[in-house]
Amino acid sequence: MLFPALFFASLSSALALPSLLSSPSKTPPLPLLIWHGLGDKFSNPGLLSMGDLATSVHPGTKVHYIRVADTPELDQRGTFFGNISAQLDDVCSSLTEELGAGRAGAGKDGVRVDALGFSQGGQFLRGLVERCPAVSVRSLVTFGSQHNGIAEFQHCGTWDLLCKGAVAVVGGNAWTDTVQSTIVPAQYYREINHTTGLGSEEYLLHSHFLADVNNERVLKNEVYKERIAALEKFVMFVFEEDTTVVPKESGWFAEVNATDGRVTPLRQRVMYREDWLGLRELDEKGGLVFRNTTGKHMELDEQVVKQTFEEFFGPERSKAVAELAQWTGAAERTVWWWPWGEEL
Repeated sequence: MLFPALFFASLSSALALPSLLSSPSKTPPLPLLIWHGLGDKFSNPGLLSMGDLATSVHPGTKVHYIRVADTPELDQRGTFFGNISAQLDDVCSSLTEELGAGRAGAGKDGVRVDALGFSQGGQFLRGLVERCPAVSVRSLVTFGSQHNGIAEFQHCGTWDLLCKGAVAVVGGNAWTDTVQSTIVPAQYYREINHTTGLGSEEYLLHSHFLADVNNERVLKNEVYKERIAALEKFVMFVFEEDTTVVPKESGWFAEVNATDGRVTPLRQRVMYREDWLGLRELDEKGGLVFRNTTGKHMELDEQVVKQTFEEFFGPERSKAVAELAQWTGAAERTVWWWPWGEEL
């Protein structure tokens, strides 16, 4: 009979999947781009440990720690002061050389990579996905990012002079060209019109970064939409106890009413219904993933990170194997803290 034969053939295939996960793959893992957050630098041991973990999960992974300057000190300063669009252009040029995207024989759609972004590094990597033809990102994973912007600037630590200097330059007016071209957090600051629920007029007119990469203006960039929709997975983690990112739900593209605290999820927003950015198309093919994790901003659970690497990074593989990966892993959990976790 046909049905029993098909049933047992399917069962046999399913039982064989675990061995596929554990056995070495002949296909090398995709390179991994990692972009750190505010106040961080490419040489931070905590950041390097993320690359080490990725390599231990998928041996042979080539990790690229994105930097906006050649020295750790200037890279850290560049998280507060600089023009994000200019930084993205420089990063794209560097990756073109590092990944060999400009060489003869390189794919016209860019070099295939995975991407991991922490805090503001998440929305910057998304900007890279949209703007940089040197890379073709398979999986974009972000932790505690501000995809829908921030409603207020963070409080600076007592001795955080870089942070205090940036806030002082803003001086209560985020929409001047000087601020929008030099203060990094101001370039993803977002005001809304509470009547329409859309971005405020000043935001749409003057935002140098976020209004553009979110395709919020009347004239839409179809390339941005196509490149986001072309992702296989876009995974967004929000920290449950995050008080650094305001509102924390920005990490899921949600809108939060500052008056009554009402949250409008992405799927109920006009940007999703009209598919300004390709998120609905990505969602309809199962590529948009919303997840939360316990802890404060940038308090990373090692097991969550490891399982994320297993599920979304590594070699190109079949859909069945990728889905099974999320069910594997030990139950033991470890918590990691960045030394300046509240400032990322």
